[in-house]
Amino acid sequence: MAKKRNYKREYKQFHGKPEQVKKRSTRNKARRKKKLKVGDGKEVHHKKPLSKGGTNNSKNIVVQKGKKKNRKEGGRISKK
Repeated sequence: MAKKRNYKREYKQFHGKPEQVKKRSTRNKARRKKKLKVGDGKEVHHKKPLSKGGTNNSKNIVVQKGKKKNRKEGGRISKK
């Protein structure tokens, strides 16, 4: 039988760290800029990833349906 996840411990060790909170806040700002709702099945894609110096500027943001393509690129700079 699989071990149960300890969400409280997981949050304390990773998700609650100031760096992660800042990253989550930045992602949420990009979603609000494109007027996306939670659970709508769409994601914000940054042409130049935030980790590579990209911004939430509207010229750097594209809306994509689903997570598959966005997660597959994994921080690579888009040619769009």
